[in-house]
Amino acid sequence: MKRVLITGGAGFLGSHLCDRFIKEGYHVIAMDNLITGDIRNIEHLFKLPNFEFYHHDVSKFIHVPGELDYILHFASPASPIDYLKIPIQTLKVGSLGIHNCLGLARVKKARVLIASTSEIYGDPTVHPQPEEYWGNVNPVGPRGVYDEAKRFQEAMTMAYHTYHGLETRIVRIFNTYGPRMRLNDGRVLPAFIGQALRGEDLTVFGDGSQTRSFCYVDDLVEGIYRLLLSDYAYPVNIGNPSEITIKEFGEEIIKLTGTTQKLVLKDLPKDDPKQRQPDITKAKAILDWEPKVSRSEGLRITYDYFKSLPEEELYHAAYHREFEKK
Repeated sequence: MKRVLITGGAGFLGSHLCDRFIKEGYHVIAMDNLITGDIRNIEHLFKLPNFEFYHHDVSKFIHVPGELDYILHFASPASPIDYLKIPIQTLKVGSLGIHNCLGLARVKKARVLIASTSEIYGDPTVHPQPEEYWGNVNPVGPRGVYDEAKRFQEAMTMAYHTYHGLETRIVRIFNTYGPRMRLNDGRVLPAFIGQALRGEDLTVFGDGSQTRSFCYVDDLVEGIYRLLLSDYAYPVNIGNPSEITIKEFGEEIIKLTGTTQKLVLKDLPKDDPKQRQPDITKAKAILDWEPKVSRSEGLRITYDYFKSLPEEELYHAAYHREFEKK
């Protein structure tokens, strides 16, 4: 049985990856310090003999006994609310954390896949964004702690690949959604659905003309799995190229939820990207991958998940979000 370590394993994406690798017959070791992850995302796996959980911060020295075949580094705050609240930890997990993972991989002779992000493109001047585009990032702006952590992570990974001959893979993840997202994480989809469920107006930042491209989590996990098992060491965009404006997306959420609330406009945050759409030419050619789940189907599943949450969680998320603004 092959063994895989998934850092950030209790997070949104990490927990879905744990499920996938369990399904594929791997021995899965999830590692998370639970600063943004949630143990409930993986508690259904605790009874399995081929699953382990380490409550640990990857920014500190990592020790995992036994052999490892693969390491997937998904430990990082990934939403503006999180990385603006904990900027130092965000930078540390993208620098010290990746260094520790790469060092462990070298000792274990394991292949590493790191979770990079479309945010390395910043507020792009090229559209859609191909992997060859180097980005337009403000390193000292409020989003710099996340953007530059991910850019450094890519550079460190490629250095280990070229200098030490380590087997590495880099996935650049575009906007992803699905069950287990946190209602209070500040991202547009859970924010819209949470507001609709509470009977609040939906907040649109800017004039709503900025675009995003939303990929359902199962499609993303399939792309990541194929990339890990491929022979390609350079970055690959994984995301859904179906682009939509935030205003149009808000209108879709209003229709989906049946709310009578309306869209309200607020000032656009500094350095917020105006456009976001992946060029997935490489993913199609190298991985034979493209998204399969339509936005209407994925949104229905995600909405049903949020509706199933306890009412107190819905309102706790709203209180937490307002508290963070003060």
